[in-house]
Amino acid sequence: MSKVFVFDAYGTLFDVHSAVARNSAILGEQASRLSEIWRTKQLEYTWTRTAMGQYRDFWQLTCEALDFALAVTRTESAGVRLALLEAYRQLGAFDEVASALASLKEAGAKTAILSNGTRKMLEDAVASTGIAGQIDVILSVDQLRRYKTDPAAYQLVCEEMKVHPGQVSFQSSNRWDIAGAKAFGFHTVWINRRSQPDEYPDLPPDRVLSDLAGLSVG
Repeated sequence: MSKVFVFDAYGTLFDVHSAVARNSAILGEQASRLSEIWRTKQLEYTWTRTAMGQYRDFWQLTCEALDFALAVTRTESAGVRLALLEAYRQLGAFDEVASALASLKEAGAKTAILSNGTRKMLEDAVASTGIAGQIDVILSVDQLRRYKTDPAAYQLVCEEMKVHPGQVSFQSSNRWDIAGAKAFGFHTVWINRRSQPDEYPDLPPDRVLSDLAGLSVG
């Protein structure tokens, strides 16, 4: 029975594509492509920077990934970069997030975020979505200067929350993140929001859900 529920932030609690969606009128038909490139490069940069030992924080990588996406899509509106970055600081939460977290808290669970995002980014997102009262601990890998799936990132949960890996239920929409958490020893729940095919068959999730509504204590 898990009493500690740890959540990835981007793509799991917060909709990473909502920043572009809010600005779709000025981006036009390139909006969806730009959003996908932005997200893909953002993640790619975390992995390559960690492998090289050349850390830059997640906000800087988010800005650099956006610049690449704007260049690829030839988006040149004067104010669009600033608008997109401002929107990223206030991403929308998925519809079921608040109620799912509230149910876990009512059942006596401890809740936490473990994210690549900087603490400032995470605090802004938590505040803007109104879920601050449902999150007990915010953990950023920024203090390690290494990104998930480095085992040290998952160790942060054990150190900060005084638990063993087997006591933690870890939720992420990112299959690579689930693989990393599974290898570390967490109970894992893959939130497969986009019905993606499975990867990493040697590191399977313990559960697969389409959203967070199916979570429960025990």
